[in-house]
Amino acid sequence: MEIVRFPDSEAVASAIRDNEPLMAVIAFDGTKAVVSQLDDAVEHHILLMKAGYRDTDIDRFFRIVFDRDGADWMFVCPPDYKDIPFKDKRIRAFYRDGLGVIGDFLQEMGYITGISIPKRYSRHLDVLSEDVY
Repeated sequence: MEIVRFPDSEAVASAIRDNEPLMAVIAFDGTKAVVSQLDDAVEHHILLMKAGYRDTDIDRFFRIVFDRDGADWMFVCPPDYKDIPFKDKRIRAFYRDGLGVIGDFLQEMGYITGISIPKRYSRHLDVLSEDVY
C-alpha cells in the first residue's frame, strides 16, 4: 500500500510519537492511503484535496480517525459501491472489505488496535445481523 503522509513524513511521525489523533482516507482497493494529523487536515475531503484529489473522490475511500486507543470508521457506503444493486448486500460487502483494508492500513502504520463504528454512522448496520436467505 502506498501511504502518503501529509504534510510530510516527519509531521506524521511526530503525531504518532505524541499519540495525536490521525485521520486517513484509504482507497477501497487498498492500494493507496493518505494520512495526516487531525488538526492539519480537519476533514477527510479536505485531506483528499490537499493530497491532489478532488473532494468528490471521497466516495472512493474508507475514512477513519485513529490513535493508539482505537480507530473510528466513518461508515458511509456509497450507493454505487462495487455496482451492487441490493442495499443489504452492498453494505455487507462494504463492511467486509473495509475491515480488511482498514486493518491492513493500521498494521502498516504500526497500530494494532480495534476498529469501531461510531453510533452516528451505524444506522445501516442492522443488515449485518439479519439472516438473508
